[in-house]
Amino acid sequence: MTAHIVMLPGDGIGPEIVASARRVLETIADRYGHAFEFDTQLIGGAAIDATANPLPDATVKACLAADAVLLGAVGGPKWDDPSAKVRPEQGLLGIRKSLKLFANLRPVKLFPELISASPLRPEVLRGVDLMVVRELTGGIYFGEPRFREAHGDGERAVDTLEYTTEEIVRVVRLAFEIAKTRRGKVTSVDKANVLESSRLWRHVATDVAKDFPEVTLEHQLVDSAAMRLVTDPSSFDVLVTENMFGDILSDEAAVLTGSLGMLPSASLGEGKRGLYEPIHGSAPDIAGKGIANPLGTILSAALLLRHSLGLSNEADAVDTAVTRCIAMGLRTADLDASQACTTAEVTQAVVDAITKT
Repeated sequence: MTAHIVMLPGDGIGPEIVASARRVLETIADRYGHAFEFDTQLIGGAAIDATANPLPDATVKACLAADAVLLGAVGGPKWDDPSAKVRPEQGLLGIRKSLKLFANLRPVKLFPELISASPLRPEVLRGVDLMVVRELTGGIYFGEPRFREAHGDGERAVDTLEYTTEEIVRVVRLAFEIAKTRRGKVTSVDKANVLESSRLWRHVATDVAKDFPEVTLEHQLVDSAAMRLVTDPSSFDVLVTENMFGDILSDEAAVLTGSLGMLPSASLGEGKRGLYEPIHGSAPDIAGKGIANPLGTILSAALLLRHSLGLSNEADAVDTAVTRCIAMGLRTADLDASQACTTAEVTQAVVDAITKT
């Protein structure tokens, strides 16, 4: 198979972890007889420094022509001015919009060897294997009108939370399709006791469920879902929710694994092309030190192989290699500072494990 993959290293540790994932993808290509072509483009703060634009036209053009896109991270103190008109995060939101990506998948699966890295009790964590499906294009992050204005002696700010039936149907339907391949349960998270948009969400989710009789649907208010994530996380299979709720809940779920550095994500649209990235930030405090955890990005590369390229066996090989490395005791500092491995050492171990399969 021949595939064209755009790499967006971004900022902070982004270039280091993307380089690790590229090595893994190159190893997969060699091992299974594929030809992967790589193209590196700018995004985020690095793009601002080079072009004054967090998402240059050249980056968008390259991504639209690619089979898949792998992103590192964007942002950092250098560009951290909330009042700035141009910010690194605009690049991330912009590329999602340009690629028409409407669903973010965040798998959360606990490695038994890493139970001690989590702040939760081991008995709470056993059996955790869930998927958060977050809607990406609607909700309060994109609703109009949005503005600030003078109000009395202070100011008044307005953000609009808006959803259409079409936006809800496509992401909920995707969640049900995913649940069919897992344990057959969807938890639709909303705030239907307060919000009109959530009442529409619940109505649509209930209607979509009629097409999937083999999947169980339950509704959960977002506040109780947040509590349940840390008290009974193994009871979840697939959670589907709107943009802001999904943003918050998926980061909360990351605590279950003990480190944000372990978690991958995939942002998908109607076609095969997707955007893949670890859920952690740019970690500028450790950038350039060679100690960043590359596993979240490597696991994102596995999602890329599975969803955009249709290479399930190759994706399984990457997942298995990461599992073996964890079982062997390889840990970066975010997981165990007492016996920390470097980024390069962990990457090499994954490469070696793939080569030996």
